[in-house]
Amino acid sequence: MPDLHLNNLTKRFARHTALHELSLTVRDGEIFTLLGPSGCGKSTTLWSIAGLHRPDSGSIAFGDRVVFDHGRLDVEPEHRNCGVVFQSYAIWPHMSVAANVGYPLKLRRTARAQRERRVREVLDLVELGDHAGAYPHQLSGGQQQRVALARALAHPPDMLLLDEPFSNLDAKLRDRSRQWLKNLQEQVGVTTVFVTHDQDEALSVSDRVAVMNGGRVHQVGTPNDIYDRPADLFVADFVGTANILTATLTEADGSHALLRIEGLDRPLRVPHTERRLGPARVCIRPENIAIHRRGGAAPPPPDALTVTVESRAYLGDHYRCTVRIGSTPVTVTTARPLTDGELTISLPPADIRVFPEETPTDVTEDALPHLSNEENPHASVH
Repeated sequence: MPDLHLNNLTKRFARHTALHELSLTVRDGEIFTLLGPSGCGKSTTLWSIAGLHRPDSGSIAFGDRVVFDHGRLDVEPEHRNCGVVFQSYAIWPHMSVAANVGYPLKLRRTARAQRERRVREVLDLVELGDHAGAYPHQLSGGQQQRVALARALAHPPDMLLLDEPFSNLDAKLRDRSRQWLKNLQEQVGVTTVFVTHDQDEALSVSDRVAVMNGGRVHQVGTPNDIYDRPADLFVADFVGTANILTATLTEADGSHALLRIEGLDRPLRVPHTERRLGPARVCIRPENIAIHRRGGAAPPPPDALTVTVESRAYLGDHYRCTVRIGSTPVTVTTARPLTDGELTISLPPADIRVFPEETPTDVTEDALPHLSNEENPHASVH
């Protein structure tokens, strides 16, 4: 399967610019996720790849095959060979499962015997071989979603484009579907672009993730990079839960910095590669805050502080509580039950991420430009 190359794509809707000279490469065979809140531009990107939006500049190539070059070439959607799964699945209620899946092949005038053989293959691939004669109203939501995916794979696509395909499923079925999709994609090996606003989906199924907001790509990286090494405050706050604290950088040598955090009596020496001093914001994940229990094996560090638990919740596999550092509410999680109304905590320097107050919003791993609000066309691609 080919790489996907987007080069300097710009897309405008009336006076609004949705894509700003977007350049992006999706590698052969990977699941690449566009993650962000509603209106951030991720669907505009997907529809441009599919041919349902026509960008105002730039080019799109599937490997060496150019499918869009503004002013020169615009391959029609039906000739781009993209498999698309829509949020609503868009399967026809009057057709059986087999007829839905075989429809793209019928449009291409595939011989009946070859078409029936391919339909059986993809239905077995999505574990629906026993439902070929069923109709959509006889299927569960998860089964309908798999019919849509089988249809997208019926004529082997160069690109698989998924627009929030699990958003209509309940929580447990979404979890199972994510793992099932990842296993299926590994078997098929098709280059996949996945659009979602659900961070759990993005982290669980993706090889790489692009985090977007307000018309900009903030960061591209592996799920671990995105979660553990966020490029800016938006990424830190949007992906997972983050505690954001006000601080001041008083010393910095390019590898470490001395950090004074509001509410802590002692400064912390933290890893930090910039030399700029002054106001900053720091991020630490709730699970990374150290809890020091009475009678523990080691005494708390000098910078530890005792805080009052303002609220608590039991969430099955962990406890979550809210405390306050200075004037800022802070979330702390622990696998062990909380026995009293106070905690002694500390902030491990290695787990603190520092962002100068004026951190640019266009920092990306691959120096990617910006994109923004999305508009979903009511169309179908086979």
